[in-house]
Amino acid sequence: MAHQMLQTSGMYGEIKLYAGTAIPNVAKGISDYLGIPLSGRDIIDYPNENIWTRLHHSVRGQDVYLIQNTSRPVHRNLMELLIMLQTLRLDSAGRVTAVIPHLTYTRSDKKDKPRVPITARLIADMIEIAGADRYMTMDMHAGQIQGFFSIPGDVLTAFHLLIDQLNKLLPTMTDPVVLTVDLGFAKKGRNLAAELGIPIAFIEKRRSHQKNSAEALSLIGDTEDRDVIIIDDEVDTGGSMAEAAHLAKECGARQIYSVFVHPVFSESAIDKLSASPITHLITTNTVPIPEEGLKILRKNREVEILDVSPLLGEVIRRAHEGRSVGEMFDE
Repeated sequence: MAHQMLQTSGMYGEIKLYAGTAIPNVAKGISDYLGIPLSGRDIIDYPNENIWTRLHHSVRGQDVYLIQNTSRPVHRNLMELLIMLQTLRLDSAGRVTAVIPHLTYTRSDKKDKPRVPITARLIADMIEIAGADRYMTMDMHAGQIQGFFSIPGDVLTAFHLLIDQLNKLLPTMTDPVVLTVDLGFAKKGRNLAAELGIPIAFIEKRRSHQKNSAEALSLIGDTEDRDVIIIDDEVDTGGSMAEAAHLAKECGARQIYSVFVHPVFSESAIDKLSASPITHLITTNTVPIPEEGLKILRKNREVEILDVSPLLGEVIRRAHEGRSVGEMFDE
């Protein structure tokens, strides 16, 4: 009986869901999946750009999940996350989990030049100090960032969703091949190609840190008269993805599928993708895409946005009940 009660109510009281302002659609999706309403809170931006928060009800002893992104505007959303975490901690929550579909600064994961910071480590420290007992995020740019946190967490991947969608499309494709945007993504690309049962090709490129841009130099593999699936973890400025698409087309590709997890879309990314020969774009809603940007992208190609809310909701349920998350993926 005690074990059954533990599975029902969890170790930390009832689930309480709170949402910041950065990713309301995912927060609502998680709420709908779990059948648990989002708890009330006030978040006010003062004229001096300070952020003030207040909970409508006490969370003392409860298992609290704060859903907040660190996507654009990055620093405003990051501060909202930290302030909300501290608010929950000071109200004596039993456990606080930061649910961050897209974690910022994950590209700053090492000292690759003299006199530069490791900002990803700083972000991890800030989240912990602000009051998080656990964290949950998706598809970090580099796996070693998990080691920057001294609190436990669930680093999930949306590639299971992407693979499921691609498997549905494979019967309509002509001799498909996976193409990675650079050699650094080769391992993940190989794993995805193996899951789909199709060959793989690679783009060789070089990145200019001064211009924050990449130049695709050559394509290794066969894309002639094939449908090409270009994969990456995120699209930021859009340069790598667009250049890979142009190079694949020059090498005889037929339909070009752009597949990635995080639609960060900085600067002129949408314009670059729109001007590219990409015919299908498949991504997720870990980062909100402005409606105007979606209209531009949909003018010349099919766009599919997969919902990560059920995945995050199920992981929250399992974390609350003390059940394995790996079992969801046969791990």
